[in-house]
Amino acid sequence: MPTLRDVVAVLDGLYDPRWADDWDAVGTVAGDPDAAVSKVLFAVDPVQAVVDEAIEWGADLLVTHHPLHLKGVTSVAATTPKGRVIHELIRNGVALHTCHTNADSPPLGVSESMALAIGLTDVRPLVADPAEPIDKWIVLAPTADADKIAAAMHAVGAGRVGDYDSAQFQSTGTGSFRPLAGANPTLGEVGRVEEVAETRIEMVAERRLRDVIRSSLLQAHPYEEPAYDVLELADRSSDRGHGRIGSLPEPMTLAAFARQVTDRLPSHHSATRIAGDPERMIATVGLCGGSGDFLLPVADSQGADVYVTSDLKHHHVSEHLEKPGACAVIDVPHWAAESTWLPVAAAALSERTDGVEVRVSELVTDPWTAHLPGTVSL
Repeated sequence: MPTLRDVVAVLDGLYDPRWADDWDAVGTVAGDPDAAVSKVLFAVDPVQAVVDEAIEWGADLLVTHHPLHLKGVTSVAATTPKGRVIHELIRNGVALHTCHTNADSPPLGVSESMALAIGLTDVRPLVADPAEPIDKWIVLAPTADADKIAAAMHAVGAGRVGDYDSAQFQSTGTGSFRPLAGANPTLGEVGRVEEVAETRIEMVAERRLRDVIRSSLLQAHPYEEPAYDVLELADRSSDRGHGRIGSLPEPMTLAAFARQVTDRLPSHHSATRIAGDPERMIATVGLCGGSGDFLLPVADSQGADVYVTSDLKHHHVSEHLEKPGACAVIDVPHWAAESTWLPVAAAALSERTDGVEVRVSELVTDPWTAHLPGTVSL
């Protein structure tokens, strides 16, 4: 049976904590890394009702999108709602792990899940994140030692490309050098030019690994003064990024699309708000799961006919609509938009972890419990 450490490693592989915003609080909040995990419940909010559900089901781990605490605290006494959550979790042996902004931008993340849930195709980030900076390593070594050196570099992360590791290229040739006075050559003699059959080893590696890779190759290399180059490769975009933009299979009116969005999001008691001409035709859709007002200008500039997100403010939308040709706007409940991620994350964990049963909470934790329509509707 996997441990909490094993399950968290899978979650971190899907939603790397390094992708979280600086202000965020992600990761494991409570739990013993060595404890066995057989049941995992996914939910948006770590509120008491969700904790009660996890305990009743016998979950070993609760994974939520929203953090329990976003700021530091000096007490988790059970006299407060969040303190009581911590006490209940620990008392019943339920761990708590949070994937928040680190789950917003990647594939299988919140915005992508929302885009697919509401029926978009050709989905891509609105603002792509830069990919991890990459170095190219070129190492020259005696042919007899090339595989040993390559293995030492692979052992610390060099040669990993996407879903592949141990990638390299080797070519052979002749190297020459002349040891000078004071040298202690592995091959050859001081004062005489030596020619050696050498292998050129080439591989790529994440730039953050540069120091540990250099240390490993120097330890494995037999030469007193190894020859190697480290080249910084050009920046490139990743498949992560803020928001998403995509296309509808067939254009439809804003009114019809708003109805489709409402129908495909989880049921709730709140309201979907629409800004724009109900008869406007919609083909290209921009969106952001959660609070995405900062991406409204980006969606508009990239040709979106409508932008879908949550928590938009009156003045922001009003000023946007005053611009000629501005895209329409649909504001959906925050909880409903982010709930689309839960089944995607649960399935991803299940596919990558043997012996774990997953479940998505069906509790509606949207704080808005009802709404009254105005006198004008679509």
